[in-house]
Amino acid sequence: MPVDFKDYYQTLGVKKDATADEIKKAFRALARVHHPDKAKPDDRPAAEAKFKEISEAYDVLGDAEKRTKYDQLGANWNQYGSAGPGQRGGYRRAGGGPQDYDFHFGGTGFSDFFEQFFSGGGGGFDPYGGAGRQRAPARGQDMEAEIMVPLNEAYSGAERTIRLERVNSQTGERQENSYKVRIPAGVKNGQRIRLSGQGERGASAVSGDLYLRVRLAAHPDYQVQDADLIYTLELPAWDAALGASKEIPLPDSKRVRITVPAGARTGSRVRLRGLGLPKKDGKGDIFVEYAVYAPDPQTDEVRQLWEKLRETAE
Repeated sequence: MPVDFKDYYQTLGVKKDATADEIKKAFRALARVHHPDKAKPDDRPAAEAKFKEISEAYDVLGDAEKRTKYDQLGANWNQYGSAGPGQRGGYRRAGGGPQDYDFHFGGTGFSDFFEQFFSGGGGGFDPYGGAGRQRAPARGQDMEAEIMVPLNEAYSGAERTIRLERVNSQTGERQENSYKVRIPAGVKNGQRIRLSGQGERGASAVSGDLYLRVRLAAHPDYQVQDADLIYTLELPAWDAALGASKEIPLPDSKRVRITVPAGARTGSRVRLRGLGLPKKDGKGDIFVEYAVYAPDPQTDEVRQLWEKLRETAE
């Protein structure tokens, strides 16, 4: 099955020689516009799809190693329109059972293109190792796929539906199953969610398991550090100098108001205890980090005010 090439540079609206900062800036701008929380209820499905597309592009271009691999692939992408040897476009292969099946995942948040060329799962996954298969050869092989989890789902928990299509490579017979997957609040990047008995079928009645490896989607405003969240608050110079009252949007769409003290400097922080991601012994914290900037003087009047301030300060 052919795999459609994804032009991630076009998705983010940047040139192929864009710097890492330009790529990050483009992602943040687009993610803020298309974030599902800002969409009307009727427009939310389209916003979620667009946000996942943007997040996938940034996942690749925002990572130096993936970007290099993508650039090398992109020059000859049409050679991979039908997947390479041993792969079928959009499918994950899991051998070792009584029949040879291909697997296609839907609802994980990633495109077929990403899953085939950039996913860490690959063709099946067996946490028991070769020794385990020797002890229980009739057991089906375990499988693994990656699932994109937005920060709001990691923050509050969610339920997702994924689809798994099995295709018998000998007969062409297809079977599709849907599964409800619970995303636990506080889920970590790289954590695996287990769907017992939903992997490859074995020679006996014992099937392997399906593991979904969590990949937290990048957020335009928050960074994740274990259970803590770092929020960058951009402050115009006058708010930093005089102090201000600001609202901070939480990942669950609620808001909290903070007081910025006079004389705030770039890099200084305020701590919001217990508002981070859930963890075993409670919740992490949110750290609001100030980023002070001086807006460009757009009018003569504003420029004169800045000049007067400089003269006064000197």
